[in-house]
Amino acid sequence: MTLIDIITASVWLMLPAYTANPMAAVFGGGTPMDLGRNFYDGRRILGNGKTIKGLLAGTACGLLMGVIQMGLAPRLAASDVLTGWPVFQSTLSAYSISTILVVGLMALGSLLGDSAESFIKRRLNLERGAMFPVADQLDFVLGAWALTFIFASVWFKTYFTFWIIVTVLVITPLLHLMANLLGYMIKVKKEPW
Repeated sequence: MTLIDIITASVWLMLPAYTANPMAAVFGGGTPMDLGRNFYDGRRILGNGKTIKGLLAGTACGLLMGVIQMGLAPRLAASDVLTGWPVFQSTLSAYSISTILVVGLMALGSLLGDSAESFIKRRLNLERGAMFPVADQLDFVLGAWALTFIFASVWFKTYFTFWIIVTVLVITPLLHLMANLLGYMIKVKKEPW
């Protein structure tokens, strides 16, 4: 595989997680996931930014993206667009319970990873929206990977090769920054990071 193939495969594999994270912000609001409760240290568990509605909507949007991918993959493969990209021909390419499970794990895991970072930020006494370099850009990736690895480890080990993992870790901060700038410009996010 060429570098372009690896980058494209990396984005393809991460699309459910990449979709879930910003859509939680777009469709979020309402009741916080922590129900307004404090941790034993007296600080909020997660804060008002992590809502039940955002978790459900973000997961649903990530799942929808995965379903779209499953519909597109056979068509792209048949049109030779995916020639040279074997990862596409077997991942997210058929409607099945196991594939939908993987997509759901990626989407939900990304939001749980983001929530875990909020938990850590509250313990560090950082306010909602405070910059937390590296963690801000990769929390959702690690969450998506962790949940998928726990419940679909064979799939994860098969498709998240060393170079795919490295590529995701390099390109995600760039994509995250661009998405956050866009979210800030359209007033979905309060901070551009």
